[in-house]
Amino acid sequence: MYAPRTGTLKVPGATLHYETRGSGPVLLLIPGGAGDAGLYAGMAPELAARYTVVSYDPRGLSRSPLDGPADAPRADEEVRVWSDDARRLLDLLAPDDEAAVLGCSSGAVVAVDLLARHPGRLRRVVAHEPPLLELLADPAPHRALFAQVRETLRTEGAGAAMARMGEGLADGAVRQAPAQPTELPPGIQEMAVRMHANLPVFLGHVLVPFSSTRPDLAALRPVAHKLVPAAGRDSRRQLPLYGPAARLAELLGSPLVEFPGGHLGAVESPKEFTDRLLTVLE
Repeated sequence: MYAPRTGTLKVPGATLHYETRGSGPVLLLIPGGAGDAGLYAGMAPELAARYTVVSYDPRGLSRSPLDGPADAPRADEEVRVWSDDARRLLDLLAPDDEAAVLGCSSGAVVAVDLLARHPGRLRRVVAHEPPLLELLADPAPHRALFAQVRETLRTEGAGAAMARMGEGLADGAVRQAPAQPTELPPGIQEMAVRMHANLPVFLGHVLVPFSSTRPDLAALRPVAHKLVPAAGRDSRRQLPLYGPAARLAELLGSPLVEFPGGHLGAVESPKEFTDRLLTVLE
């Protein structure tokens, strides 16, 4: 068992909480949604047998406070700022080596931007279902859904907003229980409380700006061999989740790699997801 080692890193405007496990080449895990470092608790022990696994709480979430008063008005988050945070973590923990990266959901948006801006720092980037809606042929209905989710948060609260997003994404969802259901790891159980507290930040200040980001395709094309666009098998009929990864793969001339499960495969099927990740990385 690899117990996490914790630390903090001061970055412009915030202080990041990060965790490391294991030894070897650095593998940075970028959480998505309202998740934090605990999102990958089910995967970290096996990954730590081969890598120095780094996970962290993104700025303003969980244990990574923004500078200034906690009740200060909050602006929308910016992908470029979050990818700069990730780059600073790599500069601290892998200053002389290329690192591997896994990002899921909004974390995959950050991972794609990180590769576009700092390709020399990275060996391989797995971007699992980045909701880059602007890559779709018709992003308007999906932009409208996410805008409705944000407005519902403002008028009715996080519970109603999550329900609206669930309804909007339900079309085409394939829901299959893992082959061997297991109890969630303690790290994910602990994160659930923090994740609930993070929902207003994600739904109000991350979901819309991150999903409307346009990836820098001109910067990505020369390093497309380092990028692995990925999506869950169970997400095939969920266009705003599966579609952008498939389109990114097409635009860059790369294969789309399917992973077990759906959008939350890293949490719901951590063993199978980890096995696929290790195959892709190695």
